[in-house]
Amino acid sequence: MNIHGIAAIYRHEIARTRRTILQSVVSPVISTALYFVVFGSAIGSRIDQVEGVPYGAFIVPGLIMFSLLTQSVSNAAFAIYFPKFTGTIYELLSAPVSALEIVIGYVGAAASKSVLLGSIILVTAAALVDLRIDHPVWMLAFLVLTAISFSLLGFIIGIWADNFEKLQVVPLLVITPLAFLGGTFYSVRMLPEFWQKVTLFNPVLYLISGFRWSFFGVADVDVGVSLAAVTGFLLACLGVVAWMFRTGYRLRT
Repeated sequence: MNIHGIAAIYRHEIARTRRTILQSVVSPVISTALYFVVFGSAIGSRIDQVEGVPYGAFIVPGLIMFSLLTQSVSNAAFAIYFPKFTGTIYELLSAPVSALEIVIGYVGAAASKSVLLGSIILVTAAALVDLRIDHPVWMLAFLVLTAISFSLLGFIIGIWADNFEKLQVVPLLVITPLAFLGGTFYSVRMLPEFWQKVTLFNPVLYLISGFRWSFFGVADVDVGVSLAAVTGFLLACLGVVAWMFRTGYRLRT
């Protein structure tokens, strides 16, 4: 294992975040804080509790997960797309680092930034609402697994995209709608029975439900199913990345 190669890629990506800290950290935190203010105050004043949890606190796990999903995908996608765009990807592929080491460097940096962002949002939320975490170890596990999984998805999108517009297609037209419809601001049990069944086909529901369970002990689906969904998605993304490097898909042309 080329530790120095992994560390070089990791440090480069972390340094890029420091140069764009307003866009990478400050902007998502402010946007999420506005969600707390708008939904916590406007809707929270009309909804007392959901599943026995005050509404302002109930939406915290969903909002953290929403930011985690979008930022993980964006960070990893842009990180691998720019070497392709500038042509430096060929230097990276010819360097004495394996495909696994490249993935660890880029995905590790993107996941680290997302976990840091999620932690900052969690601290911000704790200052605005009365928050509790019943299962902190599981909360951290869901946070890290989700960050890694969606950073891998972003890495796949970055390799697949051949222009800047395609980098935005999946986050804007797929991830964001699924997150909003996956129980970010509500419990699935509040929906009519038909739509409850339809929502079960939304993969993001399982992430938000499991993460919310780690806070309050309440979930829309069994926590074991949520954990299996995250793990399955992680393995599927690893399989796609392995195929891309093995075939050279959009990496060598």
